[in-house]
Amino acid sequence: MSNAFTTHVLNVSTGSNETVYDLTRDCSAFLAEAAAGRDGLLNVFVPHATAGIAIIETGAGSDDDLLGALRDLLPADDRWRHRHGSPGHGRDHVLPAFVPPHATLPVVNGDLALGTWQSVCLVDLNKDNPRRQVRLSFLG
Repeated sequence: MSNAFTTHVLNVSTGSNETVYDLTRDCSAFLAEAAAGRDGLLNVFVPHATAGIAIIETGAGSDDDLLGALRDLLPADDRWRHRHGSPGHGRDHVLPAFVPPHATLPVVNGDLALGTWQSVCLVDLNKDNPRRQVRLSFLG
């Protein structure tokens, strides 16, 4: 029997553009080994002060809609007190208050129990940091 708790760190390249990066396949691949047909919980955590984890539909425009909504809500301008980095970088540090840096998801028989159109996504508005880590942890 596998350990009750297993963890793995993904290294993700998000580039220099605002992005919604789909992690669903990476999560499923991790669970194929870590969960081995068991029930439990998958925790997805991004240990960065300027990124978040969202459960949304992708590929039908919702990912671009999310980025648009975040641009409207958190404009990249000079209103932010946190001012190092690219212009408007202070808003990147506010993002995790709206898109939290974690999600905990049910795992049933080794598979993510997502809804039909749901995907697990890294949301990254920070153009200054093109490399991210995402920690996947399974608790069976």
